[in-house]
Amino acid sequence: QVQLVESGGGLVQAGGSLRLSCAASGRTFSNYAMAWFRQAPGKEREFVAAIGGNGRITYYADSVKGRFTISRDNAKNRVYLQMNNLRPEDTAVYYCAADNSLSDVRSAPTYWGRGTQVTVSS
Repeated sequence: QVQLVESGGGLVQAGGSLRLSCAASGRTFSNYAMAWFRQAPGKEREFVAAIGGNGRITYYADSVKGRFTISRDNAKNRVYLQMNNLRPEDTAVYYCAADNSLSDVRSAPTYWGRGTQVTVSS
């Protein structure tokens, strides 16, 4: 079992930045690939970014490439999402997710946090 708790969401103006953090507890953190997803009102949950257990491999949705950066600190059991140049369309609840492989965490993660709200005003 892995427990995930997100933090760092809030209200920001367009063009601004936020850094989300996800704290993980449970089994060995470095064994898990981690990901961020988001869900906007009235829309389905969508993949945002993923990172492998050692942090060397990352994936991004086309909509956030060049603006968002996923990273992890295995010593602190944390994964981060640095979001720059935010747009109103980035407004959503952001969820942290974990699974045993990058392919699984990008498609159908087993473990989920409860989410943190990000609101970008125009």
